[in-house]
Amino acid sequence: MLLRPLLLALALAATLPMTSQATPADITTHAPQSTLLSIAASAEASRAPDIATLSTGVVSQSTEANAAMRNNALQMDKVMAALRAAGIAGRDIQTSGINLNPQYKYADNQPPVIVGYQASNTVNVKVRQLDKLGKVLDALVAQGANQINGPSFGIDKPDAAYTEARIAAVKKAQAQAQTYADTLGLRVLRIVSINEGGNSAPQPMPVLRMMAAAAPMEKDTAVATGESAVSVNVEMVFELGQ
Repeated sequence: MLLRPLLLALALAATLPMTSQATPADITTHAPQSTLLSIAASAEASRAPDIATLSTGVVSQSTEANAAMRNNALQMDKVMAALRAAGIAGRDIQTSGINLNPQYKYADNQPPVIVGYQASNTVNVKVRQLDKLGKVLDALVAQGANQINGPSFGIDKPDAAYTEARIAAVKKAQAQAQTYADTLGLRVLRIVSINEGGNSAPQPMPVLRMMAAAAPMEKDTAVATGESAVSVNVEMVFELGQ
């Protein structure tokens, strides 16, 4: 009679699931040992320029404001005609400034006195046929342009040059990362991030500046185009480890 409840209790205990709780000593974690390396690199790609930009215009003076503007407009019409005759498309000619300023005479202990007016009209011009640039400049002066600044040279469609510069900048950064890894006895595990900074297209300094009308020239103005370059800056973060 006494054994029957005991046997029943033992049978129930045998059917219960066995559970256990791990202690902190039973769990082992392995934190990866790695180092982040940030590298900035830049590269350039050069091309022969295929476009030139210059500014040209007319500066006129007169004792009256209306006369200064009128004379300037008449002379500027001849300059614009010279540009069209040289094959410059309308989309490549853009007015950059029209100004009328008084001219003062200064004397000791006297207020300034207006003695005349100076009017100016300036346009920015893109020349796409660089072999004709010298003739274009001479034609402008011959038709009354008495102000020329430039030219500066550039690449009209620089996408291919930028791609070349990007590839070179990334390879340079990777080579530098590998140098650090080899020095530290580590491996380059992965690239964490890539950031492309501001790109630039450096231009040669203007090689020509002309003021006032010049006498007829016996030969075309000499122009040296040199090279134009685009540059790309990248910042890459690498993970180094064993």
